[in-house]
Amino acid sequence: MAGLIFDSHCHYDDNAFDEDRYELLNKLLVDEGHVVDKMLHAAVDEKSSLFGIKTAERYGNYYTSIGFHPEYADDVPDNYMEILKTLYEKASATGKLRAVGEIGLDHHYEGYNADKQKTLFIDQVKFANEKGLPVIIHCRDATEECMGVLSELRPAGVMHCFSGSAETAEEVVGLGMYIGFTGALAFKNNKKAKRACEAVPLERLLLETDCPYMAPPPYRGERSDSSMIAETAKVMAEIKGVSAEEVLRATNENACRLFGIS
Repeated sequence: MAGLIFDSHCHYDDNAFDEDRYELLNKLLVDEGHVVDKMLHAAVDEKSSLFGIKTAERYGNYYTSIGFHPEYADDVPDNYMEILKTLYEKASATGKLRAVGEIGLDHHYEGYNADKQKTLFIDQVKFANEKGLPVIIHCRDATEECMGVLSELRPAGVMHCFSGSAETAEEVVGLGMYIGFTGALAFKNNKKAKRACEAVPLERLLLETDCPYMAPPPYRGERSDSSMIAETAKVMAEIKGVSAEEVLRATNENACRLFGIS
């Protein structure tokens, strides 16, 4: 069952993996009995995008994205679109570029620059549409503004680490997009996420870790990795009334469909 895992959103460039990054990736992706079928790296800035490109060249079943995360909007250089275009050329050369992201809006922390975030977001969505790539959306405490952009520009893509209402989930799916759930879906008291998951058709769901964060029970509080998706799949299976194996198979197929992987 575990060999069906497609981790559609991971951050193995995070410092949490500095001591054993490639040992872990080898174990998960290529060693005998490996438990993960595919991974998609979610880039957050130029350095992260370059990590994804390099790692995608190293592993056949590892795919990547390029993009600038809204939390870093104040640090993004003025020529960010030129940088994005250069990253696009480098990533395209690998044959493994599958998305623009992680992009979006984040109004969670005080002092955010709403205007700069929105401009950065819109420019990257337009770029993705131009290049025929789906987007990986980060949306925190900015649902109305984010949905406004998505409704206007209508990109293909996924709302990652979904934490919104069932009604918002239905709106996202109505735009033709997918909904991604992390290990937070399995948190005991996360009734809101469970209701949202219940509202989304199985063919529009993705599983992800957002690792090293969001480890599901019984690993909560530990460093997350892609193998733990098996536990999240069990919870999603209960919600959807199917087997965990069916959830893993469906979410794998969904991710391949969205990201253009045969």
